[in-house]
Amino acid sequence: MLQTPVIAIQKLNHTFGKGALQQPVLSNINLEMNSGEIVILTGPSGSGKTTLLTLIGALRKMQDGSLKILNQELQGANQRKLMQVRNQIGFIFQSHNLLKCLTAWENVAMSLKLHKTTLPVERRTKATAILQSVGLADRVDYYPETLSGGQKQRVAIARALVSHPRLILADEPTAALDRQSGRDIVELMQKLAQEQACAILLVTHDNRILDIADRLIHMEDGRLVNEQETYDAETTIAPLAELQT
Repeated sequence: MLQTPVIAIQKLNHTFGKGALQQPVLSNINLEMNSGEIVILTGPSGSGKTTLLTLIGALRKMQDGSLKILNQELQGANQRKLMQVRNQIGFIFQSHNLLKCLTAWENVAMSLKLHKTTLPVERRTKATAILQSVGLADRVDYYPETLSGGQKQRVAIARALVSHPRLILADEPTAALDRQSGRDIVELMQKLAQEQACAILLVTHDNRILDIADRLIHMEDGRLVNEQETYDAETTIAPLAELQT
């Protein structure tokens, strides 16, 4: 029985601006990702990585081509359908995007409010459990301003994973962290994603974490120009590092 891809993109194109000011941002993108797979997307600033991530995350409307998330076509989708797709995705960003007025568990519980299957009385229990799994059992009632950068990112990961999404989109999740904190964060993402059998698409400039990927994809000028499978970290990381210098 063939597995339905979590992400299936065919001949995707995207532009910014109108008329004479129109500029191509993404050109002929083709990509598939399966459940449980970790794919890292690299490339220089301005190459289109974040634009592609926002399209996959149903945060931006499609223009041309086909983009299916969990077998749901986003081309021509209305706002209601885009919202339904977004609710099945976990998002992790460099800036954490935690609400300062809420504690760690309350920030995590915000994600559960989008899912009607979770009763209000269950939110604290589930939020606390996922925070324990990311090593923050003693920080559930702390506010973001009292947490370190690594701890804030752990809260963001817990928030992304608490609803058991089939797909996680991560945009530069280690950029503001030191080497050890960054390594801890990606290994934590890897562990929890494997346990929950979800796919991870991670955009990064951080060459220190490329070894966690099942596949490495490189983007240049809005095109996917390089893809490698990480069967051997020593042989796959070096070529990509050279591309980024």
